[in-house]
Amino acid sequence: MAKIPTDLSGREVRAALERAGFVFRRQTGSHMILRRDEPYARAVIPDHKQVRTGTLRRIIADAGLSVEQFMHLLGR
Repeated sequence: MAKIPTDLSGREVRAALERAGFVFRRQTGSHMILRRDEPYARAVIPDHKQVRTGTLRRIIADAGLSVEQFMHLLGR
């Protein structure tokens, strides 16, 4: 199992999910909402300098990805 990174910003997470087919829909306060139509998934990402590990794990699960798939999208 790949280790979850601890040094990612919300913008880096957003860029990785956009590579997986997600589209930025809107931002409310510090939360960016991304959506993918096929298969349907929605992810809410905090626009912070550093996303906490548990939050990142939840974002990856909401996106329907494995940690390994997410790491590949990051290019790591």
